[in-house]
Amino acid sequence: MTEVFKGNFTQQEPLPQAAIDAAMAVLNHGRLHRYNEADGEIAQAAALETEFAALMGAKYCLGVASGGFALATALRALGVKPGDKVLTNAFTLAPVPGSIAAVGAIPIFVGVTEDLVIDLDDLAAKAEQADVLMLSHMRGHIVDMDRLMALAADHGLQVVEDCAHTMGAKWGDTWSGRFGAIGCYSTQTYKHVNSGEGGLLITDDEDLMAKATMLSGSYMLYGKHRAGARVEAFEDVRLGTPNISGRMDNLRASILRPQLANLAVQCERWNKRYDVVDGGLADTPGLTLIDRPAQEHFVASSHQFLLLDWSDDAIRAVVDRCLARGVELKWFGAPDPVGFTSRYSSWTYAPSDPMPASDRVLRAVMDMRLPLTFSLEDCAQIARIIRSEVAAVFQSQ
Repeated sequence: MTEVFKGNFTQQEPLPQAAIDAAMAVLNHGRLHRYNEADGEIAQAAALETEFAALMGAKYCLGVASGGFALATALRALGVKPGDKVLTNAFTLAPVPGSIAAVGAIPIFVGVTEDLVIDLDDLAAKAEQADVLMLSHMRGHIVDMDRLMALAADHGLQVVEDCAHTMGAKWGDTWSGRFGAIGCYSTQTYKHVNSGEGGLLITDDEDLMAKATMLSGSYMLYGKHRAGARVEAFEDVRLGTPNISGRMDNLRASILRPQLANLAVQCERWNKRYDVVDGGLADTPGLTLIDRPAQEHFVASSHQFLLLDWSDDAIRAVVDRCLARGVELKWFGAPDPVGFTSRYSSWTYAPSDPMPASDRVLRAVMDMRLPLTFSLEDCAQIARIIRSEVAAVFQSQ
């Protein structure tokens, strides 16, 4: 009998009871705005920033309205101006080049390897075109950060890390987000902690934090930031920095704090699911798994594989056949964007020359969410279904 998976690829786990209780406390007292504190109270947003900074070993942390807002704020804090060029990954999601375009800058796309990380040789070739690299750890794949940071130092590149998919991940002994000048994180529903929307920004640079805090909409209330810059650091920026309101609120912060406390356990659960899927797809004819080096301590809330050099019709057949059996694969190589999938050639506001080697990889990328609502048995079944359908189409080509 043909197996059919009955799970839901977009259904996340319920929030922990501690998060629900904390949210209800905020709703009951009504002080949702981050600067609205009762006497002697530490606002939830300020507490969240303090806890995340401590978790990441960062000096400063700022909570904001979304991961994309964090990215754009990071660029503005670094002094990126309209017309400036910013290097970024060709394989990423639309909010990354979108944040560059939002500040009036021009994305310069850097190629992707078969390991789904930024092509460091292509980066070296393009490094002189910009002063800033917005590095996307796309889908949780982390490039050799030692080599990348050495390259950045050689070319005078400031690095902003997009860690939307790598909260809780490391390269070697260092957290993602702690290599560059600024690390940015998302707390959107499909990320590693869930507040619907939200973002976090960390840095060890006090001047950058002061600028970012003003940009986020602190008015003259920056002294309430317990993981923020000293009040003295705002003297030169408080009147000359625009307020682009995008603050974290106390309701979302209250939901996030209990999840942060449990982040390591959740990361381990995601990786167990990834390992089951990856093991189940090993040695499937025509299917290429992604190599993960030993230094990459990843957090796998999704799974990717490649169908390299397959025809469009054959790839569509795999997607359709898997969907008929309940398994939702997203194809980043589709000619037109579908849902959240798109690639550098889709973003017509940022035209780029074709990159044939990267195009070969991008058109082969198959992507699948792994929510924690899936059991390990679910993951094994999903792998069996994908393996069966990929093999069937491969043999028919």
